[in-house]
Amino acid sequence: LAMAAGRLHELQIYIDDTAGATVMEMRGKARRLQAEKGRLDLVVVDYLQLMSSPGKTESRVQEISTITRQLKGLAKELNCPVIAVSQLSRKTEERQGAARRPVLSDLRESGSIEQDADLVLFVYREEYYQRDNPNVQGMAEIIIGKQRNGPLGTVKLAFLKDYTRFEDMANHPHPSSPVQGEAHGGAA
Repeated sequence: LAMAAGRLHELQIYIDDTAGATVMEMRGKARRLQAEKGRLDLVVVDYLQLMSSPGKTESRVQEISTITRQLKGLAKELNCPVIAVSQLSRKTEERQGAARRPVLSDLRESGSIEQDADLVLFVYREEYYQRDNPNVQGMAEIIIGKQRNGPLGTVKLAFLKDYTRFEDMANHPHPSSPVQGEAHGGAA
């Protein structure tokens, strides 16, 4: 733990937990940091629905639209990726089975998010819904819901709940994973 804390201390990570920040406030801070450090490698917004926009808007959907458009502009201005974490609507919990996997329309206040984003990834764990099913324990999926310059699809990962960590499934053979049979020389 001490080694990890030491490594984290050496990284140049800056956290701004200002409640209800606007993109313009974030932009000003990011530009100052970029001027001091020479460049920014990544900006993360956790999470989008906690941001606010200056001025009056007709609806929250319109406000989120303004925010996502401004974040897209910020990424271009700073020449660095901006990751915006977003909540899903409750619609996913009303569905059953495979239909429960999130899709673009499940993004909360979503119209502009799916339009402005270059890449949309969803984290999905069936284990969350089927806690007693051993066939889904320790498994997760990253669903590529949108990729402006590449294919859509799903990446299966191992989920280490005790560490809230995702790892390559090949390193964690699982009874329902086709990788297990290959890793042990047996049939999948």
